[in-house]
Amino acid sequence: MSFLRRYAQNIGALIGLAILVVVVLVAFAAPLLYPVSPWQGVGEPLLGPFEDPAYPLGTDLLGRDIAAGIAYGARVSLLIGIISTAVAVVIGVALGALAGFYGGRVDDMLMRFTEFFQTIPAFAMAVVLVAIFSPNITSITLAIAVVSWPPVARLVRGEFLSLRSREFVQAAVVVGQTGPRIMATQILPNAISPIIVTASLMVATAILTESSLSFLGLGDRNMMSWGFMIGAARTMLREAWWLSVFPGVAILVTVLAINLIGEGLNDAMNPHLRGRKG
Repeated sequence: MSFLRRYAQNIGALIGLAILVVVVLVAFAAPLLYPVSPWQGVGEPLLGPFEDPAYPLGTDLLGRDIAAGIAYGARVSLLIGIISTAVAVVIGVALGALAGFYGGRVDDMLMRFTEFFQTIPAFAMAVVLVAIFSPNITSITLAIAVVSWPPVARLVRGEFLSLRSREFVQAAVVVGQTGPRIMATQILPNAISPIIVTASLMVATAILTESSLSFLGLGDRNMMSWGFMIGAARTMLREAWWLSVFPGVAILVTVLAINLIGEGLNDAMNPHLRGRKG
């Protein structure tokens, strides 16, 4: 309960949580709100916002409902953001824990491996990976996960390096617990707070990366996404501004909400930060 009270003290975090809840509800309710496929034309082409009550956000060149596209695009963005972040966190935690706990050659080898991925621009690597394996939701998710795990690995390594010399860890060693058990039951629970905060911010980055890939034509052609909507309408920005503005606002609001949640989690879970503020 103390965590919830601390989180509730951050007004921005509450606003971000409320916005994200709305986005999630819209994503889940998209098939109910818009039974017709977002790829199908349903009205007159290039209807402006609020010209027809049936299509409050207007239609595109093919008469497709912009609101339906945004609702279905939320499903893609959230799905890719959450799954790619989960995969990246698993990889980063595993490698960072091994490097930080065992140190020595294991640490050197894993950190050189991590630095190799960090020397390559993340977005450029994602573009190459998606292009090689053909654009689909699986390849996009894996590509984003592959370029996202190094910061997690370095964070977890630092936490493990600082925690492995603590008394409770030494006590576990004395009683004969194995290395994997000590990492899983003694150190990781004490390092989980910064991992959760980092993961929340990574979801926002993953959504931006997916939108950028879709904007460049590297999105899944079978699934409507916000980035695809902006990319498809970039030549119509002056004639039909709403085609790009509304998906862009959806991306902005969702990413901002997730960042606000991340800041709220950091305030609530970081004892050092709370001590400085007090």
